[in-house]
Amino acid sequence: MSQQEMEELIAKYDKESAFRKVTGPMKWITFVMLVLFSVYQLASSTFLILPPQIHRPIHLAFGLGLVYLLFPARAKGATNKVGIVNIILSILAILTSLYWVYDYEGLVLRTGNYTTLDLVIGGIIILLVLEAARRVVGLPIAIIAAAFLLYTYYGPYMPGFLEHRGVDVARIIGHSYYTLEGILGTPLAVSSTFIFLYILFGAFLDKTGVGEYFNDLSLVIAGRRIGGPAKVAVFSSALQGTISGSSVANVVTSGAFTIPMMKRLGYRSEFAAAVEASSSTGGQIMPPIMGAAAFLMAEFINVPYLEIAKSAALPAILFFAGVWIMTHFEAKRLGLRGLTEEEMPNRKEVLKKLYLLLPIFIIIGVLTAGLSAEMSAIVGIISTIIVGAFRKETRMGLRDIIEALATGAKQALGVVAATACAGIIVGTVTLTGIGLKLANGLLDLAGGSVFLTLFFTMIASLILGMGTPTTANYIITSTIAAPALVLLGVPAIAAHMFTFYFGIVADITPPVALAAFSAAGIANSDPIKTGVESTRLSIAAFMAPYIFVYSPQLLLINTTWYESIWIMLTSTLGMIGVGAGLIGYWMAKMNPIERLAAIAGGVLCVIPGLTTDLIGFALLGLAYGYSYYKGRNKQLQASS
Repeated sequence: MSQQEMEELIAKYDKESAFRKVTGPMKWITFVMLVLFSVYQLASSTFLILPPQIHRPIHLAFGLGLVYLLFPARAKGATNKVGIVNIILSILAILTSLYWVYDYEGLVLRTGNYTTLDLVIGGIIILLVLEAARRVVGLPIAIIAAAFLLYTYYGPYMPGFLEHRGVDVARIIGHSYYTLEGILGTPLAVSSTFIFLYILFGAFLDKTGVGEYFNDLSLVIAGRRIGGPAKVAVFSSALQGTISGSSVANVVTSGAFTIPMMKRLGYRSEFAAAVEASSSTGGQIMPPIMGAAAFLMAEFINVPYLEIAKSAALPAILFFAGVWIMTHFEAKRLGLRGLTEEEMPNRKEVLKKLYLLLPIFIIIGVLTAGLSAEMSAIVGIISTIIVGAFRKETRMGLRDIIEALATGAKQALGVVAATACAGIIVGTVTLTGIGLKLANGLLDLAGGSVFLTLFFTMIASLILGMGTPTTANYIITSTIAAPALVLLGVPAIAAHMFTFYFGIVADITPPVALAAFSAAGIANSDPIKTGVESTRLSIAAFMAPYIFVYSPQLLLINTTWYESIWIMLTSTLGMIGVGAGLIGYWMAKMNPIERLAAIAGGVLCVIPGLTTDLIGFALLGLAYGYSYYKGRNKQLQASS
């Protein structure tokens, strides 16, 4: 695929990437604003220490101002020109956002007693945030936020447990914009610190050519193996996930390279697209740098980001192990080969560039050493520039650095819009107490059953994920559903990780599976069939959340190092059984009873516990032994 085709495909399925390609003087105005946005964020994270009531509005001003210049009101109305209406909206967004900066002391002194001008500006900014979120993130989150605002006002008319005293317009506006519990609340706070810097780090890494290098390194590691191209897709997508927070962008970046290669070797179009979609989606749960929602999770449950990454490690490894294993068995079933030596890149040249991975290991090191996630990202950016200077082809000049600053800021706009809009939702939850009411309502609906509560939460996450990016999806479900799980005694990190996971796998779950649909666009396969195939390949992502809620040891909570190793070994063995059962091939083609035994044994091995492990070993042993016996007989018959 050409670069233009890739960009068009990403824009089609990922609203956050549907930028207007501005031309003329406005191109340079937006470019300068993007660079200044990144420069400001770097400054505010190092030496320019500002109160949150000033820092967050400046972050919002940059974000909203650029959204109205770079994102058209309608997808079909996208042109290279920025109309006068969008310019006016951009200026209005900047001025209203900076009202806090203009009258900081006055607004602090008259908290709760706002003037007419305060309320007018607050009302305008709420409307601008809703429209910006609609343009960038999608209509669903704007509708949900608007519904929460209406609920806040019309509380006395609500039925049953949803009823409350109601809140007047002045207080709604004041709470939504003039406190740190609404638009300027925790979601935007995380956007204006950790998330922006890690997106910027990814932009700098990509500028050194590390994205293309991931493909070459994956070829060297996995290309010669059975069904090599599919395994290359799994490996490269896991690596791409460290620098990309978008499933769709990950699919197109890696898939344009891996999907045609898989098809050429003999994989079905749907399967080839599904491998890429599943692996690319899994990139958001792969430590050390996960999706943007992981940083929000750290803030919501008040734990260091390193703890989130550590807890996510084992489920993420299981996820990719599951996809890898199933591609292996599918290749064996079809008799597919790996790549030939002629189809491989030069190993020595690829290995010479291993230094490009150093910034990722440096970030892990500084996080482990106790530095904040914010400072770790800055160290990562600096190390990327230094490491890139090792060789001429990866060296970043001043122009490359400036372009990386602009790219990082542009990629962060979707998060700014999503978190600002989500702040409205979180604000109404704190103002009305609807979060606890909905949590109790969910528990009543589930009859106090942990399983049913988990099931309803999963369904809500998948439905929200049809039109809402992971970040917004997680904020909504963690606000409403996670408290219900915590009330049932589920550890907070397990409850939030549950909603996080299903917000992510919504991208590959039909009927609206954006990552699968974008992969289908590259493979020319049926989108729905690709989505179904992606769901099957991602079975570990559907199993793991239920398992770690019931057995938090999978998240390395309250467990020792030798228990962790044992869990890792048994879980990997379990995924082999699940993969063989779902594909229907181990050492030979499997009948339904063998497949059922392999799947059941595999699931039992993944569930932590000695009893489940022993029963799982027995079932897997029977399934493998019989499959080996059939395969051996087939070989003997063929040789005779």
